[in-house]
Amino acid sequence: MKRVILTLLSAAIGLVTMVGLTAVPADAAAVPAPLSRIPVTGTTADGGTFVGSVRPTRFVAEGRDVLLKGLVSGTMTNSGGGTAGTVSDAPVTMPVALPTGLCPILHLTLGPLDLDLLGLKVHLDRVVLDLTAISGPGNLLGNLLCAIAGLLDGTGTLAQLDQLLAQLNQLLGLLG
Repeated sequence: MKRVILTLLSAAIGLVTMVGLTAVPADAAAVPAPLSRIPVTGTTADGGTFVGSVRPTRFVAEGRDVLLKGLVSGTMTNSGGGTAGTVSDAPVTMPVALPTGLCPILHLTLGPLDLDLLGLKVHLDRVVLDLTAISGPGNLLGNLLCAIAGLLDGTGTLAQLDQLLAQLNQLLGLLG
């Protein structure tokens, strides 16, 4: 039995495909808090499925990555639709995809410009140049420029990560 539970737990961890947060409607008393249970689903190589939920317990950092620790519960079915096993309140750690960020790098406004170059008249109307870095997975230059912009502001990215984790854990404390 212990071997089956460990197999199910490792399969559930490997099968997590999406962590979704939903908005809370006006009649929030009828609906659980968005972070009280997060639905998880997945499929196995042989066509089986896992359907369950994760109850978050806390957010932690591993290097610069944010991880969600929680307890997973759910049911695994085989390809024929029969129950292959269940897992209840098993510890799980999952990566959290943070939204990409926009970092303003440069905002330059030039007024109208009139030049007379030996009989060639050049007129340039107002020019606005905005450079914005976009951070996120695969955006190497955007990540680099956002990190540099954060350092120049006097706030390092690790300090920002610590603040984010504190706020997320405070939110979980309010919901729990």
